[in-house]
Amino acid sequence: MTAGTKMKLNTSQVNQFLTEHTQQKIEEIIPLSGGNWSQAFAFKRDGKDYVIRFGMHKDDYINDQAAQQYASANLPIPKVLNIGEAFGGYYAISEQAFGTMIDELDHQAMKRVVPSLFATLDAIRIADVNNSTGFGYRDSTGNGTFDTWREWLLDVDQDKPKSKIYGWKTGLKDSPIGIKPFEEGYASLVELSKNLPEVRSLIHNDLMNFNVLVNDDEITALIDWANALYGDFLYEIANFVFWGPIHDPIKGIDWESATLEHYKSIGLEVPMFNERLRCCMVRMGLDHLAYYGFTKDWTYLEAVANRTLAIARGEA
Repeated sequence: MTAGTKMKLNTSQVNQFLTEHTQQKIEEIIPLSGGNWSQAFAFKRDGKDYVIRFGMHKDDYINDQAAQQYASANLPIPKVLNIGEAFGGYYAISEQAFGTMIDELDHQAMKRVVPSLFATLDAIRIADVNNSTGFGYRDSTGNGTFDTWREWLLDVDQDKPKSKIYGWKTGLKDSPIGIKPFEEGYASLVELSKNLPEVRSLIHNDLMNFNVLVNDDEITALIDWANALYGDFLYEIANFVFWGPIHDPIKGIDWESATLEHYKSIGLEVPMFNERLRCCMVRMGLDHLAYYGFTKDWTYLEAVANRTLAIARGEA
């Protein structure tokens, strides 16, 4: 994916900032990828390992900090120790987690991780969200920004000035495929989202973008909760089912069947499983088409459009 708006700092600038901020000697600074919206650096202080991120979106870091309330043995979340202003934007300092990104695993390694992954997805699903209200993305108070799950699902067609990807509609219209696939998929979403149960759970919503670390076939950390949601927990499963035929690390695994087998093993009944999963996948595909319209990165555009329409039409 093409990165969004990111700072362009060098290690000297970061070293000076950290030295002045902590009033301590910084032992080592190593640039990290940081994702699409932040620039990140690993550093050592007093022999301990940390990560500092710099970006323009403070709420992203606040969401990371808020997610710590859900941490458990099966849901390891690095602690955010400090958030503040820096270089015209914001910074966050966190404990550093170690492991291999799930996206970098080969097929056999991915298969071995599946049990730990389902344990983590269960931990996310059962996280206590009773101290908040609403559906969709978390606001600054920790509440969802929509009254119903369906409202959030259908909001995917809105191109809002305050959005990180504002302007996506124009970009998608000018893309090699145009906006018609999006419009067809959205029309299907309107119909598919009728009469679905209003299930409300925590959702990480970004598990396949270098945000899950693994060591010895066990998940060691979930990072970057910037896109966290409240809603149907099958949206998390949809991430793997949707990308299964497209994304190399998770190809060759029947994620839908594996999920059903897992739910059966733990005695979890999921009413309207197929309808809910299909609706989540169509919404997910539309969301990615909008993102590509913003970034103007057409690498996966056609594949995602075809996958989205196949699901919307009931052909996949």
